[in-house]
Amino acid sequence: MARAGLGMRADELADAAKVSRVTLSDFEAGKRSPHPRTLAAIRIALEAAGVEFIAENGGGAGVRLRRAGAE
Repeated sequence: MARAGLGMRADELADAAKVSRVTLSDFEAGKRSPHPRTLAAIRIALEAAGVEFIAENGGGAGVRLRRAGAE
């Protein structure tokens, strides 16, 4: 959802996170779980592109796009 919300292609996210396209594809397809450092790299890349991760608040964790001008 986060990548799609940004309009980011999988290869762009893989490059930004410095992970292989296959690793990202397998993770997105649920074929395997990423190592913690891989997950952290993907999160950092998504945050740099404008995604905010929302903590669990009773309704479940989630993501949203950062508002323009918000830092």
